[in-house]
Amino acid sequence: MNLAAMDPTTYDVQLEAKRVKLKQLFADFDTPELETFSSQPAHYRMRAEFRVWHEGEDLYYYMFDKELNSKVRCDQFLPASELINKMMPALVELLKPNTILRHRLFQIDFLSTMSGEILVSLLYHKQLDSEWEQQAKILKQTLSTQFNMNLIGRARKQKIVLDKDFVVESLNVAGKQLQYHQIENSFTQPNGNVSVKMLEWAIDVTKNSTGDLLELYCGNGNFSIALAQNFDRVLATELAKPSVESAQYNIEVNQVENLQIIRMSAEDFTEAMAKKRSFRRLEGIDLDSYNCNTIFVDPPRAGLDADTVKLVQGYERIVYISCNPHTLIDNLSELSKTHKITRFALFDQFPYTDHMESGVFLEKR
Repeated sequence: MNLAAMDPTTYDVQLEAKRVKLKQLFADFDTPELETFSSQPAHYRMRAEFRVWHEGEDLYYYMFDKELNSKVRCDQFLPASELINKMMPALVELLKPNTILRHRLFQIDFLSTMSGEILVSLLYHKQLDSEWEQQAKILKQTLSTQFNMNLIGRARKQKIVLDKDFVVESLNVAGKQLQYHQIENSFTQPNGNVSVKMLEWAIDVTKNSTGDLLELYCGNGNFSIALAQNFDRVLATELAKPSVESAQYNIEVNQVENLQIIRMSAEDFTEAMAKKRSFRRLEGIDLDSYNCNTIFVDPPRAGLDADTVKLVQGYERIVYISCNPHTLIDNLSELSKTHKITRFALFDQFPYTDHMESGVFLEKR
């Protein structure tokens, strides 16, 4: 991470450079005008991870700066939410004099929400015992006078949870309040405000939809929950068990009645749809009863595999959110043979980095 590049006064210039670069990357495709969704210039990350340095009586957070090729002390961290920045000094001042809690502590992770909850994970190079747990409870009780917080201790093959290992985010999306269960150590969109803009963009591009929606790689149901209002039914797949459990919680808490989540990989689901294999997890689910003419994909950095690209091409409308423009371009070289790009967006999830999150909406030619 290049900490020196994090200057809010240069944010607009950096965003414009990304916009120009993304347009250049997609120059070979017939794209409409690029819609650009900016981030807050500071305090935009809802989660952050710090290494911990022990120096005599002192104890402090640090990150590794690739440009300087050295560690940099972080008493505060500009990208992290205001809640994380408020928690950082309060936590470290209580850890410093506590020999039990600071001993062999090597990392601290924070997961915060825009609705005011924060989860702290303390990571150790030692096994945690009853004495650690007793001191951790006192620490949590002390901090709970200032923060709506929970605490976790982690060591090799060990996890101690004081109360709960998740937060519940509440987002105002297109005038509707949505709640999202987010588990420690599992994937969530890091930039809260930009995540809302991504959800609202996806709702907007699918607002005149008919029939059902199929979503691959649905995570904790982030997009599925928001998009369910635009479709008769939604069928979604996700492989990671913690994410599926969160998704089920989110379906219930948001009272979404037309969404079903299946725990399986996109690759296995592709084989099931092609009737190449049968899966026990699909027992009782009539795939043929779904009238899915829209598909939503938000794949990992590697993009879609060749078989899934063929599956996706069978749908009238495709919403593709990408965290890697290069693999998106690879997939579009095939998808653009059958579909036309009718919406094109840049979401600045990660200011001050080269990372570009993008979205395309494609309709059958």
